[in-house]
Parts: sequence; C-alpha cells; structure tokens
Amino acid sequence: MRRKRGKNSDCCLSDRVRGCFGRRGCAAKNIHSPLRNCRGRVRVCKVNGDRKVCAKMASMGLYPGVEADIICAENNSQCLVKVNGGTISLDPATSENILVTNL
Repeated sequence: MRRKRGKNSDCCLSDRVRGCFGRRGCAAKNIHSPLRNCRGRVRVCKVNGDRKVCAKMASMGLYPGVEADIICAENNSQCLVKVNGGTISLDPATSENILVTNL
C-alpha cells in the first residue's frame, strides 16, 4: 500500500534513490561539475554510481535537488559537505561522482 503524499511533503527514500539517476532541479542549468571542483553553496544534480552508492548517498541526505555547502574541498583529500544541518566527509572517488551546479 502506497502512502499518499501532498505537494509540499518530503519524498521517501526510494524516490530519492530513483532521483539519483535523473537531473531533477538542474534542467535549467546545464553546467555540471564534480563536487570536489566546486566551492561554496551548490545544488546536487546527479549522483553517479550503482544502486548501492546512490542509496548510501540518499540516506546521508545527498540526492538530486538538495542544496549543500562545501566547507573544504582540496585535490586528492577528503571533501567536507554540510547538508541538512550535518557535516559529511567524502573520499575523493565519491566526491568525483557527485555532479553539482553552483548557486
């Protein structure tokens, strides 16, 4: 049985994982770059990877359409991302597979 959701309600985890493969929220802006190459406030456009990676990122709050602050992103080091009031540390390989656009 599916739960009915209104226009302003949050989507469930399965909707977020499905959104990993789309470009929800970034159709107007066609400039996408990897997370580790950006600074400041960004919007997540796409998470590349298999279902397991997308599900892990969605459970941490990184899914398409989410706005995040990049605290520290240097070449070949950990990338710190502030999203939904929490801070996430991502390795270089993972941060390379998250495509974002600057706000």
